[in-house]
Amino acid sequence: FSKSVENYLRSYAAMKIGYCNATMTLDLLDRKNKYSNGFCHWPVPAWIKPDGTFVPSQTNFTSLADPTAIGSGLTALNTLMHEAGHAAHFSNIKQPSPLFSQERAPTSVAYAENQSMFLDSLVDDAAWRAKYARDINGIPIPFEIIEEGIRSTHPFQVFQLRSMLAVSYFEKALYELPNSDLTSDNVQALADEIEIKIQGGLSARPLLSVPHIVSDEASCYYQGYTLAEMSVHQTREYFKEKYGYIVDNPHVGPTLTSAYWECGNSEPFLQIVKDLTGKDLTGDAWVDALKEDLEKHIVQEKKEYDEMIEKCSKEEEQKRDDDAGDDKLDLQMTVKFIDGDHIISDSSKSGLLGACKKFEAFVAARTSASA
Repeated sequence: FSKSVENYLRSYAAMKIGYCNATMTLDLLDRKNKYSNGFCHWPVPAWIKPDGTFVPSQTNFTSLADPTAIGSGLTALNTLMHEAGHAAHFSNIKQPSPLFSQERAPTSVAYAENQSMFLDSLVDDAAWRAKYARDINGIPIPFEIIEEGIRSTHPFQVFQLRSMLAVSYFEKALYELPNSDLTSDNVQALADEIEIKIQGGLSARPLLSVPHIVSDEASCYYQGYTLAEMSVHQTREYFKEKYGYIVDNPHVGPTLTSAYWECGNSEPFLQIVKDLTGKDLTGDAWVDALKEDLEKHIVQEKKEYDEMIEKCSKEEEQKRDDDAGDDKLDLQMTVKFIDGDHIISDSSKSGLLGACKKFEAFVAARTSASA
């Protein structure tokens, strides 16, 4: 996980994603009593004053990496890419009031999560892993490991869809219950009934363990994730059909900025998806991804993996030939990496890459101390 912040910044920079001079504080490592879920929030939202002055956002977001726990890095990386997507979205809103760039209505869950889920989806792409999932010596992850992961997950992706739908159908059924039937036994029985009906059996993640269901501010919230996932696949399909690739595509950032981000909540979610993709929002692209033949999917991922390996090799040769430095990274942002009250690094003092190197050293030291 120590290289994750640099990889996130390089990945976003390659897609020409910027933060419009936002100030960001990232608290990415787990610790005792830390809130056990990643989140992003904006003490100062981005907006344009009546005199035309742009107010950059101030953003804080978290992840929960435990450098000593095997597998924690990948989970935390997904969270990092996800919350960084929220931050990019809200830092690029350019409207004449801060009300256009806040999380409450009319901002919808689907609209907000579409941005973050699209960007965290890159971590599953073989092309992204070929460039950014490397060991401390810079050796890329072997495709054999990627293939093993695909074979163990792709045939079962439909269960993720069913588990997402189950939450919303349970909430619907729950709110339709007469008040006289709202007993603990009835609610638990209803949850089991929905799991069996939608998922084909009792879930490994019981419905009543989903925090959104038992938190009043998140009531009827979860269906937004399903709509967002539909949009993610439709948006990915758009970029793939138009450009042939997504990872490190310099058209991605400007396109998302103009089509999805700058408008804030002044445009409805369904409209902006249609405006970008040229289609009404449907589940077709998601269903097509679920139906894709396993062997065909592996062949395509291997092709994109090999193309990225070749591209990276040429880029390294070009750097050597040009004797280019490795410090040209500008996402129009100032970032602090913190661990609770401790400031690990500050890009205003050491530059973005310098801040990343200090974060990397901090994680390495923590890992060594626990060995």
